[in-house]
Amino acid sequence: MDGGGGGGYNPRTPEEVFRDFRARRAGMIKALTTDVEKFYQQCDPEKENLCLYGLPNETWEVNLPAEEVPPELPEPALGINFARDGMDEKDWLSLVAVHSDAWLLAVAFYFGARFGFDKESRKRLFNMINGLPTIYEVVTGTSRKQSKERTPNSGKSNKSGSKQSRQLDSHPKASKLPPKEEEESQGEDEEDEEEHGNTLCGACGDNYANDEFWICCDICEKWFHGKCVKITPARAEHIKQYKCPGCSNKRARA
Repeated sequence: MDGGGGGGYNPRTPEEVFRDFRARRAGMIKALTTDVEKFYQQCDPEKENLCLYGLPNETWEVNLPAEEVPPELPEPALGINFARDGMDEKDWLSLVAVHSDAWLLAVAFYFGARFGFDKESRKRLFNMINGLPTIYEVVTGTSRKQSKERTPNSGKSNKSGSKQSRQLDSHPKASKLPPKEEEESQGEDEEDEEEHGNTLCGACGDNYANDEFWICCDICEKWFHGKCVKITPARAEHIKQYKCPGCSNKRARA
């Protein structure tokens, strides 16, 4: 594909643009988290100016910028590969994440301008986008750091003593308390549920849901959907210390 970016796809409503935004965002988050080793290798400083593209099918690619001027879609930051070896890896990934956020907004509002979105349509699009954490927040864990109390199952300090503490409770809590105690604990349960809902998956960036299995990395302490890191509840039972793909790849390079 010439220059990357999936320029042939043209969403025409705020909802379609948001779906396109979310899909491209998911692809870029994969590049900077679960696929970070592959992404790192492709950003060879010896190559020409390279860009990171998120594609509408939730995948990513590192490619040269488009040859045509002006390009069919706004272009991502050029030359991300040149800074790879001159910065700490964590800082480099954070910088790419910031530029990726800027590019996603540019693409979304390019579609809005191209198809004549009015004030209300632009506002609706922005509100949908703003409801998601940024790529930078997902990659750096900024939202998680702002409130560690939001960590499911009363924090990460207990996880070393129990395999179950690395997993989010995937079933609604069954109350067996006496009626009076149950009333007192109801508010705490609701607060717990709200805190769980603010927890973000380190791979896809989506929020916690009661019906999904999650697991916590013992190294970086980020939470992940089991499906995003290909870990099942049964497999988790046999893991003494879980390392997410990002932490595993860092150790392999070291």
